[in-house]
Amino acid sequence: MTRTPLRPLARVLDARSQGVNPSGIERENLRLRREQARDAGRRRAEWRILFLAVAFFAGYAAVGAKMGMLAASPVAEPEAYTGETISGERADVLDRNGRLLATNLVTHSLYAETRYLVDGVRAAHELGRIFPELDVDRLAARLTDPDRRFAWIRARVSPEQAQAAHDIGDPGLLLGPRDMRLYPNGTLAAHVLGGTNYGEQGVTAAEIEGIAGIELAADNRLSDPDLADVSLSLSLDLSIQAVVEEVLAGGIQVYNANGGSAILMDAYTGEIVSMASAPTFDPNDRPAPALSGDPADSPLFNRTVQGLYELGSVMKVFAVAQALEAGLVTPDTMIDTRGPLRFGRHRISDMHRMPAQMTVTDVLVESSNVGTARLAQMIGAERQRAFLQSFGFLDPMPIELPESRNVSPQYDPRWSEITSMTVSYGHGLSMTPLQLAAGYATIVNGGTRVQPTLLRRTNPAVGERVISEQTSRQMRAMMRRVVTDGTASMFGEAEGYAIGGKTGTADKPDPQGGYYEDRVVATFAGAFPMNDPRYVFVVTMDEPSVFAAGQNRRTAGWTVVPVVREMVERIAPMLGLRPQSAAEIDAMLRLR
Repeated sequence: MTRTPLRPLARVLDARSQGVNPSGIERENLRLRREQARDAGRRRAEWRILFLAVAFFAGYAAVGAKMGMLAASPVAEPEAYTGETISGERADVLDRNGRLLATNLVTHSLYAETRYLVDGVRAAHELGRIFPELDVDRLAARLTDPDRRFAWIRARVSPEQAQAAHDIGDPGLLLGPRDMRLYPNGTLAAHVLGGTNYGEQGVTAAEIEGIAGIELAADNRLSDPDLADVSLSLSLDLSIQAVVEEVLAGGIQVYNANGGSAILMDAYTGEIVSMASAPTFDPNDRPAPALSGDPADSPLFNRTVQGLYELGSVMKVFAVAQALEAGLVTPDTMIDTRGPLRFGRHRISDMHRMPAQMTVTDVLVESSNVGTARLAQMIGAERQRAFLQSFGFLDPMPIELPESRNVSPQYDPRWSEITSMTVSYGHGLSMTPLQLAAGYATIVNGGTRVQPTLLRRTNPAVGERVISEQTSRQMRAMMRRVVTDGTASMFGEAEGYAIGGKTGTADKPDPQGGYYEDRVVATFAGAFPMNDPRYVFVVTMDEPSVFAAGQNRRTAGWTVVPVVREMVERIAPMLGLRPQSAAEIDAMLRLR
């Protein structure tokens, strides 16, 4: 831009020639120059304001667009970066009263960065003193291998072991923090809890994954980070579980049994208050599965849900109940019990001599095989099969334990008349103790089917009706008499708690064919208090034997029944049950 001079010579000369003062020209030009400067400054300001307005608009538009995108996108919790994508978080497992069964504990792993090791051979020998199970020579070879930069030593070490490894003083030995699964009660409820193992591992974290029991069945629930602070409540009662396991282990020792099992279940809700299998194990140090031999010999074998047994005379309860329900007999109907009962080439007899005729009640109380087989003939094979099917005895029993999924009852699919006769007194149908417990719950609770569960239930569903309330009342009275007058009368009465049930002693099948003559599975199944049944029990022993009254005794009345009585006497007060007098119990049974 060309600037106009304040005193242009031509105009000054012209003004002087006209006699005009030329200083006015300078003032006018100065005024015009200032106006031009002012206008230029105003235009610059206007452009700046426009630029800032556009910039602010663009910025707010970008922020608004981002907010809109965030509002439209799915909600996701922010995750802090820890350097590891592996999570060892796992929810606690509690009993029905909130007592701890399983939890996480912060511990350490031990590993070596071989490039930083000062003396690998010395470190290996020092570690061998801390961990005697380590192969020192093999470890030394790993720590001194020039091609190796990293070596795991132990995935989990105790605080004492971690301090001892630190005290070795070699900078190549390093400790990494991680969670471990802890079962503070040791072997208690081991078969229910199952156990865990490490999955994906890093030097500062390790994934904990369930490998058996509830830990495996509820693995997704327990390992969900969003539910890590929400404990899983089981139906077990820790105190009851401790007593049941203690008494069962003592009974196995006294009666020289190979093992045993015990179930205590709420007869109405199906909640399992205690589930025990022996021998047992410590889930803190879970043994490896057996690769050979009989799986039932392994301590990992859960006899309550994996063991398939012909359970013997405890099955007579269902034959009697069906005959009553069908209106074929009453408790006082006389049954021909003359033996042996021959059917083709088969011969059915009783363990001892029975009267020629007995009432239906006495058939159950005295445990007559012949009398029960006669009832089965009256019922018929097809009706019997349908009745047992309604109890769930012919299908796998669903429960929150993975070990039970592939366990199916075993029986002859043809279900002939002789099969129905032998099944009526406990042979020819193999099923689990858990299935038997569910069946007994239906018999005593008024006739409705229950679904066993290991989870705490707040609103249990009412199952379908299988037998009438009248039949249930009649069966409770009969089962009570088994304890007062029958095969469980010698050791079965727990004063004040009205036990009722049925004993069963089944010969064990011989893999070579037939049955062993001196090996049995003894069972006592029932409920208490029988005048108002609340809890169902099933206790079994594998090959019990005791020398008493001048001979070896193997039957349930001599072996399992005393164990059940001790259990009930110890746990009934813990369950809040008030002792009752014999007269009070009998009066209530008659009224019912």
